[in-house]
Amino acid sequence: MKHLVEVEKGREGTNKTPSVGPAYRSAFAKDGFPPPIPGLDSCWDIFRLAVEKYPNSQMLGRRQIVDGKAGEYTWQSYKDVYDIVMKLGTSIRSLGIKKGGRCGIYGANCPEWIMSMEACNAHGIYCVPLYDTLGAGAVEFILCHAEVEIAFVEEKKIGELLKTLPASAKFLKTIVSFDKVKPEQREEVEKHGLAIYEWNDFLLVGGDKQYDLPVKEKDDICTIMYTSGTTGDPKGVLISNRSIISVIAGLKLLLESVNEEVGVGDVYMSYLPLAHIFDRVVEEIFIYHGASIGFWRGVCIVVQIRSSHVLMHFPGSYQVLLEDNSGCLYESLSQTSLLCGDVKGLVEDMGVLKPTIFCAVPRVLDRIYSGLQAKISAGGFLKKALFGIGYNYKKGNIFKGAKHQDAGFVFDKLVFSKVKGGLGGRVRVILSGAAPLAKHVEEFMRVVTCAHVLQGYGLTETCAATMVSLPNDISMLGTVGPPVPNIDVRLESVPEMGYDALGTTPRGEICIRGESIFSGYYKRDDLTQEVLVDGWFHTGDVGEWQPNGSMKIIDRKKNIFKLSQGEYVAVENLENIYGNLPEIDSIWVYGNSFESFLIAVINPNRQAIENWAQSNGISGDFEALCGNPKVKEYILGQISSFAKEKKLKGFEVIKAVHLDPEPFDIERDLLTPTYKKKRPQLLKYYQDVINGLYQSNK
Repeated sequence: MKHLVEVEKGREGTNKTPSVGPAYRSAFAKDGFPPPIPGLDSCWDIFRLAVEKYPNSQMLGRRQIVDGKAGEYTWQSYKDVYDIVMKLGTSIRSLGIKKGGRCGIYGANCPEWIMSMEACNAHGIYCVPLYDTLGAGAVEFILCHAEVEIAFVEEKKIGELLKTLPASAKFLKTIVSFDKVKPEQREEVEKHGLAIYEWNDFLLVGGDKQYDLPVKEKDDICTIMYTSGTTGDPKGVLISNRSIISVIAGLKLLLESVNEEVGVGDVYMSYLPLAHIFDRVVEEIFIYHGASIGFWRGVCIVVQIRSSHVLMHFPGSYQVLLEDNSGCLYESLSQTSLLCGDVKGLVEDMGVLKPTIFCAVPRVLDRIYSGLQAKISAGGFLKKALFGIGYNYKKGNIFKGAKHQDAGFVFDKLVFSKVKGGLGGRVRVILSGAAPLAKHVEEFMRVVTCAHVLQGYGLTETCAATMVSLPNDISMLGTVGPPVPNIDVRLESVPEMGYDALGTTPRGEICIRGESIFSGYYKRDDLTQEVLVDGWFHTGDVGEWQPNGSMKIIDRKKNIFKLSQGEYVAVENLENIYGNLPEIDSIWVYGNSFESFLIAVINPNRQAIENWAQSNGISGDFEALCGNPKVKEYILGQISSFAKEKKLKGFEVIKAVHLDPEPFDIERDLLTPTYKKKRPQLLKYYQDVINGLYQSNK
């Protein structure tokens, strides 16, 4: 296959083991994986080498707020940050915390987050991120499970951390605020025998003491990054120095091979949570290349998904996403829409920062798409006609093989420059990760943003970077591309779901091998042995190789059940399919072995439902519409037609639905902080609804 080289043959299965397909790696690594980068043996070296090469380059920036107004970004150079990191490290060591100790970091992305992380890296202390979206219960579990001794905390999160006392005090002895500490907080902390410091005061704790930096080996653990499961407690993923520096080497080779190297002049907008591996790895890459990282002013809390697509939620109604000088590209979002915090502030921050690389989760790009479509529909005849001509012209050229920068002709300046300007005007690469990006959204964004739009795939256990589509290759539309050049990938058959890794179209569970794979689950060897077999990490995701060597994610292995007539249902695949209906924001499909048909709980798309109701003479607010039998009948009709269009089997067609105007969220424990549906909790929450749907449809 193009873009791949085969490194191992496939093999037939036995009575005990399924068949496996050939093992492939990136064609960019046909002569072997990239060699180790000289001097790069640990995460600390990533930062240390950057300070040596680019001491005066801008590293971390934030907007200063003066009289309630945000000004320009002010920057700390690599040398400025290094000096603070060394003071932090000295203060941590003066408390008796040594190599192998545990340091928690809890809060939204900011310079202090990065500095705390680098201080850990300097002294071989395990960095343990605490999710900004987790409640006190999970935070308490992680603090105790990881045996965290010191925690750096955003000022507004101190109260949440205090809720973990006294349980966390068994290990936790010191709390450091990113900013100030209130007197009542200090009193509460000291009551439990802990010490608490404001940021500037803690920098002085080490005084004039001197500590040699310990030797850090490649196989030393640098981070315990907890991932939330759909059931049970979070799992602590052990990530070594080797994992991260392997990813750095692989992505360096990949970017050089496609002429998109990151350089000292690149700028990144940090808004996706640093507590997740996606943003952590991206920022490590920027640091390695001496590039700049600017932080936005909002606080991102993820509370809803559409199918597997992420929806970040902001309270209140804001104008969001894209704006030209006349404000014509704002999208109005309601309380159940996009991101939390000041969304308008994100747009304004991007306008000031002017990032060159923009990382996003699919729901952000979904909303950009929806907002632009709404503006196009509301525009006058001439604007709509001009956009349509420009879009079709550029799209046609792209599908004929033209590079995106050459495909638009004059339309990039006349039409699409406004979209580019809404993202700051300098974005050249948009990388979507964390969930599948709808094919029609990806196609649209490739045309209108004047940037490469790429999909990536990875897990915390694979250190994020596993596969990514390549620039200027339209054949990879709708896929996550080929492997990055530091891993091997193969498929393993899943017979019970009908997936054959040796079939004409190879399908099966995605398995990954390489130095970027995690070292195991902390204190859970049993779970480690379940997913790491003979050096291969079993992702649980089902993929399909494409003729061009790219991978398409098509299903999830574990989400399968049998209906009463004996038919197996791959429920996540169905949710992905039905989730593409414009009337559906999010869907949970349910069935069991005692019933013969499927039902679903749906979060409908408000605008689509209200528009249909208005055109059909049906009145009522959104909540009333969701309970209206005619609306349910309409949704079922759309589902039935879509199922026929997608050639689904009869038992895969949903027969009854409940429309819930309130999106699935974390607050009701229906979603994990990594945006996956908690199916047992969904069943418990909607049990009465489920019973009613089955009883009324028999």
